[in-house]
Amino acid sequence: MVDQQQQVPEKARPTVHRFITTHDADGKATFETGVKEEIDFERSPLGADMFLAWSATQFPAALDQDSDLDTYKAHCVKKPESFMIPGGFLSRYIDYHPGCAPHWHRTITIDFGVVIEGQIQLELESGENRILNKGDVAVQRATNHAWSNPSKTEFARVFYVALDAEVPVVNGQELSESLGAVSHK
Repeated sequence: MVDQQQQVPEKARPTVHRFITTHDADGKATFETGVKEEIDFERSPLGADMFLAWSATQFPAALDQDSDLDTYKAHCVKKPESFMIPGGFLSRYIDYHPGCAPHWHRTITIDFGVVIEGQIQLELESGENRILNKGDVAVQRATNHAWSNPSKTEFARVFYVALDAEVPVVNGQELSESLGAVSHK
């Protein structure tokens, strides 16, 4: 695996644009112009670049007077403290660096991860793993897992939607959020 402190090669991935719709004073559909359309990824020490595409603090989302838009704008300034927003949802792009090492975690969410470019490996604490290719989707149901990029030369881009969920109970035991640990391997 690539040392996460090494120089990361230049990405040859298409620029991503975000187009947000809203309503004018007459209720007519229009594009929101107060949020930049071209997105900027932020480098993470975990071997990936991330971008918060959308978020809300409740589901169903409140759309009155653009309250969800105001929430998202606030999250763009001060990022959510967790991978998830309790009671809400988020969507994000993640560009995994070549050779990105696995980072174990469990969030109390249902996640949909769609591979946009490249290839990504999903490993479960049972030792099972799957390679996902462009167009594949993983439905992650609050299980302890790790993502990694098996390519040593290419980035992998994945788009995630994470919805808050109830804490899973298995054999009478609540399975809590876990960041960076494999609890049952």
